[in-house]
Amino acid sequence: MHTKEELYSNKIFFNAALPLVKVIATDVPSLKKQFQKVHAVIQVSALDPDAEGGKVGMHFVVNSDEWLVHLNKVEPHPHVELEFKSVEAMNAFFKGKIGPATLPKMRGVFSHFGAFKAFLMTLLKMSSLLGATEAPKDDATKELMVKCFFYLLSSGISQLNKMGHEDIHEWTSKSPDRVYAWAVNGYPQVSAYLRIKAGKSRAGRGEYKRAMPFFTLRFDSLDSALGILLGTDDMLEAVKKGRLIMDGAPEFGGQLGTYMLEVAALAK
Repeated sequence: MHTKEELYSNKIFFNAALPLVKVIATDVPSLKKQFQKVHAVIQVSALDPDAEGGKVGMHFVVNSDEWLVHLNKVEPHPHVELEFKSVEAMNAFFKGKIGPATLPKMRGVFSHFGAFKAFLMTLLKMSSLLGATEAPKDDATKELMVKCFFYLLSSGISQLNKMGHEDIHEWTSKSPDRVYAWAVNGYPQVSAYLRIKAGKSRAGRGEYKRAMPFFTLRFDSLDSALGILLGTDDMLEAVKKGRLIMDGAPEFGGQLGTYMLEVAALAK
């Protein structure tokens, strides 16, 4: 029997973190080149006796630079697959606890080596971005890192709500139709949002353009964003110095920050 925390972590990895593979593979030129001749179904899965068919997973359908992401769907015959022996083993692996007990079975290593190699390189890049403890030096990597964190946090909060996380679902169930957003001044492409209403939630990438967001956690620069996201900057100090701007009532910023920390804790 899985604990709630293990199930929460697993859902965040499957439905919030792994979809970032597509973002990274299309944004990083060297990785995009690796996928130029790839035409394959690539899957990540975990054996689970409680699941239908005894397995949970998600997969990508990759045709060069065209990607389709299928969440909560196991493909019976993928070309490349990382199959973990349990939900717990998968969680441990993605939290950096790599060893004989957590390593997945790797299928397609020889028959689809190009696809396997490109996917593995992209997973390693994702791990380095999400597991970083300090900001990178170059602006392109800073931009990608902040984008990935924004996407992870917005999707992660939404996934926890859909799983019935007590605090988050209580928050969304009492809420009218509201949009919470993350943004960086001067970088409209580095943004994400979360729309909630009466217990339902939907995460989105980019700016929310149908109306002004109810609350936006806005940073004055990529460095300021990374200071908060990596935990190297004090939030109150950042607000005082204008590096972090709360477009909306501060109490909503604190509430959103609490759920951001919950996602971060489950993913580490």
